[in-house]
Amino acid sequence: MFFIMLIFGSLITISSNSWLSAWMGLEINLLSFIPLMNEGKKNLMTSESSLKYFLIQAFASSILLFSIILNLLIFNNNWIMMNNFNELLMLSTLFLKSGTAPFHFWFPNVMEGLNWMNSLILMTWQKIAPLMLISYNCNYNFFMISIMLSVIIGSLGGLNQTSLRKLMAFSSINHLGWMLIAMMNNELLWLIYFSLYFFLSSSIIFLFNNFKIFYFNQIFNFSFLNPIINFFLFLNLLSLGGLPPFLGFLPKWLVIQNLIFMNHYFLLFLIVCFSLITLFFYLRMSYSIFMLNYNKNSWMLLNNYIYKNMNFSLIFNFFSIFGLILISLIYMII
Repeated sequence: MFFIMLIFGSLITISSNSWLSAWMGLEINLLSFIPLMNEGKKNLMTSESSLKYFLIQAFASSILLFSIILNLLIFNNNWIMMNNFNELLMLSTLFLKSGTAPFHFWFPNVMEGLNWMNSLILMTWQKIAPLMLISYNCNYNFFMISIMLSVIIGSLGGLNQTSLRKLMAFSSINHLGWMLIAMMNNELLWLIYFSLYFFLSSSIIFLFNNFKIFYFNQIFNFSFLNPIINFFLFLNLLSLGGLPPFLGFLPKWLVIQNLIFMNHYFLLFLIVCFSLITLFFYLRMSYSIFMLNYNKNSWMLLNNYIYKNMNFSLIFNFFSIFGLILISLIYMII
């Protein structure tokens, strides 16, 4: 029930024709996600994460409601017209809701206390409604500051992490910077980027959830599993990092091409350089599998792991790795 209400709240926000109904959709979405965060095994970290998430989102919602009321009083419910202060205030609250830098401080800490499936919802579905509202208010200067900070913080923040959930959170912040670039130039482009990011994140997190991998040191004990699973998982991480010829390179390729057409060469240089840093910590995770001389623990038992829904996960991983090659072949045939 709460999951259906979560989807319903986001759809209300996306389809609304006024700021007040968009705010109502965000509130329904928030109040539906809080019980989902506390499902399953209850512990101190889960309760702390749900409380942090509620406080941050409630604070952002109150400021958003204040800016909506201010806009109604000044411009009499005009969706388009908005003064600079009110626009910046509204964008700041929406950036806070989506976890975009420089309002990202809550996002990795909340992710750390969640299970993998709730983390996937937080990284993907919970960003749809705020990003859709952000696309209505493209303030160029504020966008540029947020883009540069998101790309830099998302790259550098993941370097010293031992928790895979925090690492995926900083990776999400980095990808949000790319989405904002796509949004600034072309609305269809950011929807394509977000859809592919949703697909790639799902394919990785399904495997992490299946084998209960939460920390970096568990990666080095992962090599006793099936070599095909090893191959798919770690190449999938490189695909998420945007390494060609994997599917994750396609949205970044489209964004880079768009930036070249717009003559934004400095921004292009910045995001490409910091994407190499994200690739570095993805490669560091893949090190034990791709190197020949890695340690294998002889005492690990395969029976401790349940191979549930593995066919579904492997199909997801196959398309995330070889999707760009398949798309290229189809394009050549057509």
